[in-house]
Amino acid sequence: MSIEPGQLHSATEEAFVRELSRVMLALPRAVDADIVREAGLPLSEYTPLMHLSEAPGRAMRMGDLAATCNITLSGMTRVVTRLEKSGWVERTKCDQDGRGWNATLTDAGLARLEQAWPTFLVSVRRHSH
Repeated sequence: MSIEPGQLHSATEEAFVRELSRVMLALPRAVDADIVREAGLPLSEYTPLMHLSEAPGRAMRMGDLAATCNITLSGMTRVVTRLEKSGWVERTKCDQDGRGWNATLTDAGLARLEQAWPTFLVSVRRHSH
């Protein structure tokens, strides 16, 4: 059975699709506003710090980090430049091929992430219900 565009199977499915849209669009905006106001760190900077903290050696290739954060490589370059100026990330040559660059989370960056984490968690909990 195929579904025509705009046609849903049930009220439950329609509710799910509506909630998914809300989460995908509204939640990041609301969390960003909270984390900027309460922790002084935009979501665009929090997210790469989070992913770097979870990566082996707290490092990722710039292209991989950009893909993981769902932004362009040039956008990630601008974010990492800001994070470098704050001392939270260092950019180093990739050991594997020598052509690419890694972003590496510093101890100061990890501390900053840990400081912002409670605000992030409270905001996600508040806006996802």
